[in-house]
Amino acid sequence: MNARPDGAAGPVDARPDGAAGPGKGRRLAFTVLLCAAGAGLALWGITRTWTMAVSTSGGLLDRKHEFDGSESAPLVLGLALVALAGAGALLATRGVARRVLGGLLVLAGAGIAVAAVAGRAGLSGSTGSATVWAVLCAVGGLVVVAGGWEALRHGHEWPGMGARYERSPKTAPAVDEKGTVNSRAAWDALDRGDDPT
Repeated sequence: MNARPDGAAGPVDARPDGAAGPGKGRRLAFTVLLCAAGAGLALWGITRTWTMAVSTSGGLLDRKHEFDGSESAPLVLGLALVALAGAGALLATRGVARRVLGGLLVLAGAGIAVAAVAGRAGLSGSTGSATVWAVLCAVGGLVVVAGGWEALRHGHEWPGMGARYERSPKTAPAVDEKGTVNSRAAWDALDRGDDPT
């Protein structure tokens, strides 16, 4: 372990304000991508044709009716959209809220997997394509579970969106005691999003 420049013990990338180092930012990005990929996989699988029915009308023409997975397992579509939104929300939350969101992602992912398997089990006959797409949806759900579990366990350690989106408690006054306007402080306040007046 390297010593910090100020002589205090601890790793070099540790920050005095308690913010996370660069490795934790990568873990956040990986978790977001994992949840988004799992949700995308489930969405792709649920929109494919799972089964086909052929009906005859008067013996002249056979009509094919294709049914996608959302008709056999409607919960998968809704839960996959929730997981996709949750993946994006991981970036906007921090601390305990991010851990709670991780728990919700675990539940959504598990729901995707169970609903896909139950939807396939409810189909009559042995439709090979239905099995492939249901397995794909279930795998996507399990990927979301893995990402959600990572956020549930370590989400509170990861960095937030950035300092420019947070309000700084220390602001230099734009006007001093004599009533003189400090233009530099006023511009800095505007950059932070504060009202300098």
